[in-house]
Amino acid sequence: MASAAANEPKTTLISDQEVDSNVASDPNLWLEDVTGDRALDWVRAQNATTVKALAESDSFKKTEARIRAILDSDARIPDVGKMGPHYYNFWRDASHPRGIWRRTSLAEYRKPQPKWDVLLDLDALGKAEQVNWVWSGFDCLAPAYERCLLLLSKGGADATVVREFDLTTRRFVKDGFDLPEAKTSIGWRDLDSVYVGTDFGPGSMTSSGYPRVTKLWKRGTSIKDAKTIFEGDADDVWVYAGRDHRKGYERDVVLRGMTFFTNQAFSLKDGELSKIDKPDSADASTWRDWLLLSLRDDWKVGAKTWPKGALLAAKFDDFMAGKRDLHLLYEPGPRKSLAGFSGTKHHILVNELDMVRNKVYVLTPKDGTWQRQPLVGAPDLGTVGVGAVDPDDSDAYFMTVTDYLTPTSLYLGEVGADKPELLKSLPAFFNAGDFAVKQHLAKSDDGTEVPYFVVYRNGLKLDGSHPTLLYGYGGFEVSEVPSYRAGVGTAWLERGGVYAVANIRGGGEFGPSWHQAALKEHRHKAYEDMAAVAKDLATRGYTSAKQLGVVGGSNGGLLTGNMLSTYPDLFGAVVIQVPLLDMLRYHKLLAGASWMGEYGDPDNPEEAVFLRRYSPYHQLQADKHYPPVLLTTSTRDDRVHPGHARKMMAKLMAQGHTAYYYENTEGGHGGGADNQQLAFMSTLAYEFLWQTLAKP
Repeated sequence: MASAAANEPKTTLISDQEVDSNVASDPNLWLEDVTGDRALDWVRAQNATTVKALAESDSFKKTEARIRAILDSDARIPDVGKMGPHYYNFWRDASHPRGIWRRTSLAEYRKPQPKWDVLLDLDALGKAEQVNWVWSGFDCLAPAYERCLLLLSKGGADATVVREFDLTTRRFVKDGFDLPEAKTSIGWRDLDSVYVGTDFGPGSMTSSGYPRVTKLWKRGTSIKDAKTIFEGDADDVWVYAGRDHRKGYERDVVLRGMTFFTNQAFSLKDGELSKIDKPDSADASTWRDWLLLSLRDDWKVGAKTWPKGALLAAKFDDFMAGKRDLHLLYEPGPRKSLAGFSGTKHHILVNELDMVRNKVYVLTPKDGTWQRQPLVGAPDLGTVGVGAVDPDDSDAYFMTVTDYLTPTSLYLGEVGADKPELLKSLPAFFNAGDFAVKQHLAKSDDGTEVPYFVVYRNGLKLDGSHPTLLYGYGGFEVSEVPSYRAGVGTAWLERGGVYAVANIRGGGEFGPSWHQAALKEHRHKAYEDMAAVAKDLATRGYTSAKQLGVVGGSNGGLLTGNMLSTYPDLFGAVVIQVPLLDMLRYHKLLAGASWMGEYGDPDNPEEAVFLRRYSPYHQLQADKHYPPVLLTTSTRDDRVHPGHARKMMAKLMAQGHTAYYYENTEGGHGGGADNQQLAFMSTLAYEFLWQTLAKP
């Protein structure tokens, strides 16, 4: 087996005084001017260099074509949601690059080639209006589902325009509920009124760029005359109001998000707000006449302490009246956590993550207690997702089943039935029979065992000679679970590479504690975990430092930025996508302020101390060797500012390091506005990694 001893990182950091000096005299601030002529000229120059170096070869074009074919394939499973008798889907393919919104019946959906009723063609709309529209979602009013609020983005940004759409006429409603581009939250109260938070003018948005004020807007009136329901503080993240339209259990609620992980909830009845007396760190939701509380911290109620990670239930009206008769629906374990839950008409489906594998249970209230049993027909292994089909009218559920080598399948089941019905399955886009999957444990610096998965070709010799792609995220309580990744299979595994995914701290694989272990001043734990996985891959003989590449986007881009700046000797190539990198200014750029609960506040001197320690932009050193880097971002990313990637690239260039840069002019935080752009951006990463890591 190859040894990792020679791959130990050199963790010399720039001093605080040097960082302070760099911030005060940052020569690259001009690159934060997103659409400035000078900045865009610079972007175009970098793009041209990268395309010439990486995107003009036959291998690039071949890989791009294969990925595009997968994205455009009619064999993909159309993801549907039921409203009334119809099943709705938004679909993009080669004929509809921007997409079509369509619907069908269950009888048709069961067929290999369903007949679809097209409601809106986004390509035709964009052509007619000369706008590069990107679909961002919809909200249709129950129970008739005749009027919908459509959210459309220009080029894929988070900011959207809102337009009211009539499903009976297939037209936008003249003088309907329409709003200009903003980061808007909106939802139906009834046919003639909506709850809305948007940019009402100066002072109406939080410092994070989301609505601070929510109002009730009535049809036929000006948005200026909408009635204010609630106002949060400027330093809050967001404010939201909405209605639960479930028949017989209609409720209006207001939520105030003080941070990404803390919020206050209020019941709104007859114009009066009543606070739901829960911990700020707990999330509240409702199901029928029950209040559900998902805990992020221990909660002491009387003599009883409920553990973080638990799911509790209480009768809503009783709880609001002061009673605390709580029922434990889910209790976490050291390596078990709540992956999610979904309510059908009579049951709650609870999804557990047990050592990064799903198990699903059915919970049923009966005679003052909750009965629990496994969901019949759910597989014992793999990644399983469940969601109610129509919680008003049935106990039906959709279930998806997948893993790294098993094409995703979609089932339709009924709680209490013997076996769910297989509706759709992805074809095999690569020969999975040639490969195997193992789960390993790496030991981090503090002794914590960190799980990770490896996908490799059968019969692989563990001689440390294989190009390996390591992926990670490690933030915001997001769990990285096994899933079928056709692009990885065709562009990496079949080419001879090894693929690994790390379940590092900061994620949600083992519940809130796993996430909280890497918050703020403990962020380095996530990076130590990732470095431990990198070293373990080499120790086990899958690869060597020169042939190991690391990839991550958004928060994962901050992760890979730290792999570059702190652990450069562990990697042969680094890909940094739509990243945060300047951690001393991130809170001043677009939605950055909303993440201070995750990372810390740079304006707080004590927190700035640890933030500068994992600010890759400030830790780069001219006299230090770094592996080749590819940075990608989007001009239309209004969540994570493209200035992070731009400035990092400029500094790498100024210091003489090998780096490539590509900025898509569309796509928002997702990187691509259509399948062509997504295929190009994916291929760019694979081609860079293969060229760099697979050299003879």
